[in-house]
Amino acid sequence: MNTNISQSYTTAGMFTLSLRLVVGWTYFSAFWRRLILANKLDPETAGYIGEKFNHFLPNALGIKPIILHLVENPDSLWWAMASFTIIEGIVGLLIMLGLFTRLMSLGVFGLAMGILLGSGWIGTTCLDEWQIGVLGIATGFTLFLTGSGKYSLDHYFMQKESPFTKKTMFKWLGSGPLPIAEKLVSRVTLFGAVGILGLTLFTNQYFHGGVWGTLHNKSVKPKIEISNAHINNETLSFEVFRVEGVDVYGSFLIGIDVVNQNKTSVFSLKGDHLAQFNTKMINNKYVAKVKPGANSLIIPLGARAELTFGGIELDRANTDRYTVVLTDISGITWEQDIVID
Repeated sequence: MNTNISQSYTTAGMFTLSLRLVVGWTYFSAFWRRLILANKLDPETAGYIGEKFNHFLPNALGIKPIILHLVENPDSLWWAMASFTIIEGIVGLLIMLGLFTRLMSLGVFGLAMGILLGSGWIGTTCLDEWQIGVLGIATGFTLFLTGSGKYSLDHYFMQKESPFTKKTMFKWLGSGPLPIAEKLVSRVTLFGAVGILGLTLFTNQYFHGGVWGTLHNKSVKPKIEISNAHINNETLSFEVFRVEGVDVYGSFLIGIDVVNQNKTSVFSLKGDHLAQFNTKMINNKYVAKVKPGANSLIIPLGARAELTFGGIELDRANTDRYTVVLTDISGITWEQDIVID
């Protein structure tokens, strides 16, 4: 009976070889891209992984306080991104090799959960990050149950009858029959699968409305929140926070206007002026930075900054109500009432 069970696990583990190789490469390739093909751990270069991480912030589920703390503290963020990259490299490589498969499957599960909760809302066409997250979680769970089969280092060392592979601990960390009753394995498989399906449906609905109601995709159109708009001594300041839109490029701001209650502009900055915006008047809060571009002011996804500029002359004899209006290159506008100090 024990021989039959052992053979069943070996066969099941062999059948998951393609999962091990493909999922292992998806994680190892992240390490490969960031450190071998390009240096994406350098905060001073384009493509810094920390800025990508900042993009997750606006609509992350459950882990937003962690992301916020890291993007507000660049040194801590760098260490977190470096550690994350190394872990991805180790997990991916060992999953492909089939060494300590069950331990590495927990790594796959955890990494995929982080992707799902942090960026499951991002994806312009096919809900990319959500799919990567839920499929990674399902794969990690499956590999934990099966372990590795014939084509793995776990199997090689088991065949060599290494003393460690005979210990119960190895069966939890590596491969072979799970050291629990077969009836309990069936229950873990069922409840685990149903639980992962529940998580899949919940996050699909939460991020995208994909189960019932109206579908929505927060990665299609840019959205900027404006706050703390006030004028003091002819100086206007306000905060911008980009919370939606495509993550691979910024919102291109081509207009900042102050209008009165009759919608008449009393102050205006257009694209050519914003392209020369004094960076000293931009107080960026996070790693993703608001900055002047070639023909506009660029606001990346997840960026928050306070903008300040002077020369705002108001005719308070006629009106006390003013509004700041931001115009994106797409034609979308956002506005916020201004407090006059």
